[in-house]
Amino acid sequence: ILEFTIFQWIMISIIFAWTGFVRTGIGFGGAALGLPLLLIVENSPLVFLPMIAIHLIFFTSLTAGRRLNNCDWGFVKFSMSWMLVPKILGVIGLLSLPTSWMVIFVFFITAIYAITWISQREIKNQPLWLDRCFLLIGGYISGASLVGAPLIASVAIRKVKLSKYRDTLFVLWFMLVTIKMTAFVIADVDLQIFYSAILLAPAAVGHLVGLRFHKQLLSKDSKKVKKIIGFFLLVVSIFGIFQSLY
Repeated sequence: ILEFTIFQWIMISIIFAWTGFVRTGIGFGGAALGLPLLLIVENSPLVFLPMIAIHLIFFTSLTAGRRLNNCDWGFVKFSMSWMLVPKILGVIGLLSLPTSWMVIFVFFITAIYAITWISQREIKNQPLWLDRCFLLIGGYISGASLVGAPLIASVAIRKVKLSKYRDTLFVLWFMLVTIKMTAFVIADVDLQIFYSAILLAPAAVGHLVGLRFHKQLLSKDSKKVKKIIGFFLLVVSIFGIFQSLY
């Protein structure tokens, strides 16, 4: 039984509503922007990570499951072919890579891309080998610590039409998080099913608001959309670097 105070439960509920909004509104960043706040309430990552993963699987299935025809399956196939092996290596910890430094690298690179989109000076003709490197690193980090999404998203935004961007990412997150959840089950980690179910309510509120926000986002021109996504990427990156350093 989780022994949180009433105030802690209120804060946790608000944070899960926030993660639901971010995840659905822009397609990524729910874990990266939610987990640091949850760890301020209670420094227990293995309590919150399964909850976040369960919610991600549930809401991505609910949203993208009805819009699979709007997914860029070519990008899914391309990206998963490069991410699957490093993802598994990250999950089972076969590589003794300094995860904290890799996380900082992920967010630093993501911040650079975010700034280019905010300033509307995008990097043109990026070589394919660099995209593959980012997917390899993003896959490994998502396996090791669930924060590889911003780097993966920075590749997707240049490869996928904006109208298909969120649904494509949702399919990727479903695949990647399912692998992580399998590892939790094998390692006998408590999945916090009961509390995950209770927190579905506030997360659903954030999800519904995020759906409206995303609809409004797609009604804007592509440059403005990338500028808004760039802003969120930058915020995610700052949170991620701060969390890694402190």
